[in-house]
Amino acid sequence: MYCQIKGTYFEIEDVGDSELKSYGHPKDKKDNLPLVTIGLAVTRQGIPVKCWVLPGNQHDTKSVEQVQRELTGWQIGRVIWVMDRGMSSEENRRILQRAGGDYILGEKLRGNKESEEALRRGGRYKTVRDNLQIKEVYLGQGATKRRFIVVHNPKEAKKDQRVREKVLELLKQELQSIAALPEDKRGPARGRLLAHKSMKRYIRELKSGQLKINKAKVRDDARLDGKYLLSSSNEKLSAEDIALGYKQLLEVERAFRTMKSTLELRPIYHRKDDRIRSHVLLCWLALLLIRVAEVETDLTWERIRTEMDTLHLGKFFTENGRVLQYTELTTAQINILKKLKINPPKTIKSIEINS
Repeated sequence: MYCQIKGTYFEIEDVGDSELKSYGHPKDKKDNLPLVTIGLAVTRQGIPVKCWVLPGNQHDTKSVEQVQRELTGWQIGRVIWVMDRGMSSEENRRILQRAGGDYILGEKLRGNKESEEALRRGGRYKTVRDNLQIKEVYLGQGATKRRFIVVHNPKEAKKDQRVREKVLELLKQELQSIAALPEDKRGPARGRLLAHKSMKRYIRELKSGQLKINKAKVRDDARLDGKYLLSSSNEKLSAEDIALGYKQLLEVERAFRTMKSTLELRPIYHRKDDRIRSHVLLCWLALLLIRVAEVETDLTWERIRTEMDTLHLGKFFTENGRVLQYTELTTAQINILKKLKINPPKTIKSIEINS
């Protein structure tokens, strides 16, 4: 089972007496809107089995503890938690292991001594499924011993390289533009460039104030192309299972995207907590139907919907009455209904004769 917790915002600015709505820190920087936190658990196939509606300002640690407690109540506390880099704190790791649970966590590649040491360790990569290359690393001894898996995806490495090259090309153009400016206008331009979201990490400022491309930083980032780092508390899982298990987190991410976009989970306009929970529950039930349909048909929901939208009910009027008739089913529609064990509609729905 795979779990993740995210915030979702409201268009209503008034928090009122709600125990759920509160001001938090969403990733899309909409700090001026109230939030609730949505937790979602899915199976390995991406089938949602449980959702939680939690206060928007509740700390991740407390949310994880609450989810773990409820899963233990279902007698499935011995699960392997798969979570992203935002949940890899020591306190979260301890909570995830309660009741016999284990974890697979994404680790930060930068700014963490353990991560940097794990990435520096030598050893050969082993190629596994989905074109992934993996390398197992152990750090520490005894109670502090931790298991890491370095994963390299050659396809993603090429993508990372292309993105960085585009950023560096833009940076070169910006540096040339600044050099061509009058001296009195270079200061503000340098300040804007140093604050740029993607280019600032590759800039080195000299004592003179001149800006240069930081070639050492470029080399450091190139070494991380296509790589991500995982840690796990489970010694029985193979390194391959850990790497492929983490990829299942994408199913949770896809489920959230479906809820937020296709099912329009947000923005939420309700004020009362019971209506907020009902809104989320209906979206979760809809997501459940979508995922079951996708798994059974091996098609995306967009494809299923596009195919089935061509099925129409026609109304035909005569002097004697009215006939309701469905359009002829296509081969694709017949296959979808068959895989979902849904009886196809009769061509003639009804015939109404004028009295």
